[in-house]
Formats: sequence, C-alpha cells, structure tokens
Amino acid sequence: MRSNLTIILANKKYHDLPEFFKKHRVHVASSLPFYKRDKTDKQRGDGVFDKSIKALQMLNAVGYAQEGTGLKLDLVYNPSGAFLPTNQQALEQDFKVALKEDFNIDFNSLFAITNLPISRFLEYLIASENYEDYMYALVEAYNPTAVENVMCTNTISISWDGWLYDCDFNQMLDLKVASKVQHISDYNEDLLNDRNIIISQHCYGCTAGQGSSCQGTVA
Repeated sequence: MRSNLTIILANKKYHDLPEFFKKHRVHVASSLPFYKRDKTDKQRGDGVFDKSIKALQMLNAVGYAQEGTGLKLDLVYNPSGAFLPTNQQALEQDFKVALKEDFNIDFNSLFAITNLPISRFLEYLIASENYEDYMYALVEAYNPTAVENVMCTNTISISWDGWLYDCDFNQMLDLKVASKVQHISDYNEDLLNDRNIIISQHCYGCTAGQGSSCQGTVA
C-alpha cells in the first residue's frame, strides 16, 4: 500500500487504517519528503510533517517496523528540487537516526526516487526555468547498468479501471502498453512479455545515477 500518511489523519473514518493494515498484513510504503519539518512542509504544505509523524507513530504502535511482527513499513523519499537524490543507503541511515532520536519512530527501508519531468514537477521546472538544466543533468547522469533493472522491465502498472501501463509514470501520461493486450480482462503474459516498452524523455529519470523505480535505486 503506497500512502501519503496524512490520509490516516484526514478524517475520523480513516483512523482505523493502521489496524486494518495490520489485520491484513499489508506492506506499507509511505511518502515522507524529509525528516525535518521545514523541508517537508515546503514541498507538501503546512502541517504535513506533523501529520506524517503522527501517522508513523500510529503504525509503529500497532506493530509496524517492530521486531518479530513481520509488518513492513518503508519510507519513500524524493528530492525537494531539481536535483538527483543522493546515495540511498546514506539517506536511509540519516532518516533512521533522525526519526528515532526526535520522534522514536522506526521503519524498515527507505526508497529514494528521482523526480521525473511530468505533471506538477514538470510545471515546477518550467515555471522556475530549470527544465533544460534538469534534463541535461538526467541525460549526463545516464547509467546503462540501471537500464537492466528499471521497473518497466519487470512490473506492470494497472489503473483502477483495469488498463495496463509499462509503469506508473506512463499511467499518469495515459500511455498504455504497446500490445494487443491493453486491459487486465485480456491478460496474456506471453504477449505482454513480447511487447516494446513505450519510452519518452521522462524515462531518463529512471536511468540516471543509481537509477530509480518504485523500489528505490536499481544500480
């Protein structure tokens, strides 16, 4: 379950989500821009950090990321500006130390994801006149090793109404798979394995530096 955390506190009807996740042993991956209030609120809006911290504490309280429970809680980080994420392992250690010391919060792993030039981030790049520089940075950081493990080579993204996409970013752009099979109702693994991946310039984000996927770095 990919969650932005604040949904748990958005309305009383969602307050039981931690218990629901525990009951069904759901693996939770939660977005947290940074382990400091100022950077998180600057990226996501005032009050988001405090709500996220409270939600993480609620998940810890029901057993998430606690020894012996088997309940996994991972965090997802992406940079707050037009730059590539730093080393994922180093970031994970920084997050673990800061969240434990300041809020007694535990989590399992941190996934560092590169910002791709689409949707709101593309609008930000254009408005801040960073688009060309950011695209050059992605292209110049191209890593052929990352290409072997990008998520479109081993994952299918499925929309709520059953359409198939090579990745969730292509889904955001409504770029369906290049196959006779485009809907889950017609699923055929052999045909899907034989398809060509639809690519565009946003794909440079997944192949830059240490690479990027829903599971973090890939190289």
